[in-house]
Amino acid sequence: MRTIQFREAICEAMSEEMRHDESIYLMGEEVAEYNGAYKASKGMLAEFGEKRVIDTPIAELGFTGIAVGSAMNGCRPIVEYMTFNFCLVGIDQIINNAAKMRQMTGGQFNVPIVFRGPTASAGQLGATHSQALENWFANTPGLKVIVPSNPYDAKGLLKSAIRDNDPVIFMESEQMYGDKGEVPEGEYTIPIGVADIKREGTDVTIVSFGKIIKEAFIAADQLAKEGISCEVIDLRTVRPMDNEAILKSVKKTNRLVILEEAWPFASISSEITYIVQEQAFDFLDAPIQRITTADAPAPYSPVLLKDWLPNAADVVKAVKKVMYK
Repeated sequence: MRTIQFREAICEAMSEEMRHDESIYLMGEEVAEYNGAYKASKGMLAEFGEKRVIDTPIAELGFTGIAVGSAMNGCRPIVEYMTFNFCLVGIDQIINNAAKMRQMTGGQFNVPIVFRGPTASAGQLGATHSQALENWFANTPGLKVIVPSNPYDAKGLLKSAIRDNDPVIFMESEQMYGDKGEVPEGEYTIPIGVADIKREGTDVTIVSFGKIIKEAFIAADQLAKEGISCEVIDLRTVRPMDNEAILKSVKKTNRLVILEEAWPFASISSEITYIVQEQAFDFLDAPIQRITTADAPAPYSPVLLKDWLPNAADVVKAVKKVMYK
């Protein structure tokens, strides 16, 4: 194992797949000459050339549509958005075309495409640049949604996403690109739709995904000192969701806390709560607790932003609530 940054894991995944398949190309704002806004495509222009690593204008509607059309005609595009907030300009192409094309053509057209870029907040970037939109895309039949939390998972899942014959939303974080983690030298992939138990425990299940799961790890360490054993599940894939992993854990611990960096209404945590109460209600020893951002646009003020975001203290409080402590 070697230790590399999250951005390097992303770059390796794309480069390795592009070496094996000439139909794969990368397009987006500043992905080529500038090596990517977050340097996640560093060196790729030099290796693959301007026909396969393509700088686009600031026109998400246009280049998203181009990518969807090319995917229908035999290419396997990777579309990078500088943040997923900007994909809203081209969301018609994602939801009304990419997601529906296979069904609407009776299987005559696949759309093998990856839409990737940062999601959620990244500090003081304002309300329009700080949105977590995973639940929007997960609500759409025809899309797969992946939100990795570390370099190892990011590389393995991105390679699987690129090979997938259906459209995949691959959501990263601006605040994770510098994160370091162990990644194997050799070839590996991680199957889409399989959650990972990052920490085994016996008293309470904490389910999370993406960068906010770091707060769950901090909380679990603190709670362990008080004799509370937390099992932490990283969903990794939001859709398809690994319901079996969640239910198995809840049936063991009998308590569930869900941590998500998103608004509470119609969130991923809402879906998980429904699944568990439907299929494991009799195993619950306490009402399910969920932790989300405040139900308001992200504030710019650092003081307000800190209060708006979920944190480890919120997790500790929720765990103690389900433990009746």
